[in-house]
Amino acid sequence: MTEISQQAEPPVKSLFESDLRTRRRNAAETRFRLYGMAAVAMGIFALIFLLVSVLGNGVSSFRQTSIELQVTLDEAVLDKTGSRDPEVMKKVTTIGYGKILDQALADTLAAHDIDVSALTPKQLSGMKSDEAPRRLRDLVLADPSLVGQTITFHALATSRIDGFEKGRVTMESAKLDSNISVEQLEVAQAMKDKGLLSMPFNWGFFTSADASELRPEAAGVGVAMLGSLYMMLIVLVLSLPIGVAASIYLEELAPQNRWTDIIEVNIANLAAVPAIVYGILALALFINFLGLPQSAPMVGGLVLTLMTLPTIIIATRAALKAVPPSIRDAALGVGASRMQTIFHHVLPLAMPGILTGTILGLARALGESAPLLLIGMVAFVKDYPSAPPAGLMEPASALPVQVYQWTQRADPAFVERASGAIIVLLVFLVAMNATAILLRRRFERRW
Repeated sequence: MTEISQQAEPPVKSLFESDLRTRRRNAAETRFRLYGMAAVAMGIFALIFLLVSVLGNGVSSFRQTSIELQVTLDEAVLDKTGSRDPEVMKKVTTIGYGKILDQALADTLAAHDIDVSALTPKQLSGMKSDEAPRRLRDLVLADPSLVGQTITFHALATSRIDGFEKGRVTMESAKLDSNISVEQLEVAQAMKDKGLLSMPFNWGFFTSADASELRPEAAGVGVAMLGSLYMMLIVLVLSLPIGVAASIYLEELAPQNRWTDIIEVNIANLAAVPAIVYGILALALFINFLGLPQSAPMVGGLVLTLMTLPTIIIATRAALKAVPPSIRDAALGVGASRMQTIFHHVLPLAMPGILTGTILGLARALGESAPLLLIGMVAFVKDYPSAPPAGLMEPASALPVQVYQWTQRADPAFVERASGAIIVLLVFLVAMNATAILLRRRFERRW
């Protein structure tokens, strides 16, 4: 007994002196705090690295190199009859407009004393995009009175010339590239020095549709943005009323028995099902069985609705459960019916949580690509869909699918376009999450 008492630590004589156990506990708390700070720092570092990578590659897609040309719209080529009838003028294809642009490019370079003797006519013509003749044709058909005049036209440069202006293409890389030559880059540098090359804001990135692999400089996210908008409208119209109605029934009206327990477990499981599984379901049900068209926003909206419903139901039930039972008891105590209690008192108080869950569910659906790939939205879509309701059944694309498509193409300009589309998608997601926060703060009530 004496040996044990001698080995034991003497009691602390003052509250201001910590014993061994207290020091160990404080050290453990300090280590845990450091672990948490390290985890937060790693997350912030990963986020910063992601944003820097995306912004570094994608910001340049919002500017596009163009060549300023003085184009003479020859009446003998564009309107031989002189009628100025757009239907008659449509017979002139982009080949005819391409020849006019080739001549305008040669004349403009000659007027600025730029030596092009080292270039063949094909190389000189290859400095402008194949999209330029089409845009000139659309401009003339929209205003036939331009025929016979000399106008200033900004023709898109090819992706290699654009990459040279942005630092993506160099003289060294041009020696190994069959799509551009050092001589063409030297002429491009001379054009830049003369002020013929410019990089204005690329509005076409937001208004244009996808382009072929030969014209990455003309590719845009216009169709993808419209397709995503159509699908989000379908998801909102279907998932919000169905999800809220199911939540109200399960939380307020359904008896607590084995069947409701099974339903609750399956809803929780469905929220964790991989998105690709919903794509397989949509392919089998909506396309193979019901015969709905592939690549249609309607099919995409339906599959995203199925994927979003569990999230909305879980969030809505949590919001309903957060309403104090005293609210229900008070309403029932003054004579309100069960339905009046739910719709006049419980539901308005739970609305901030319901709106937050709905918006977060829509944000998740907006960024999904796996189920859309299985229903055919990976197809190349050039034309804009019509206005609803007809446009809901016409082919369209979506922003995440467009990103996937561009990353699969060989031209480095499409990687730049993909990063730009990611920036647009992130802006939409941040806006939706910010809206969820504002709605919660706007309608939240405290007891």
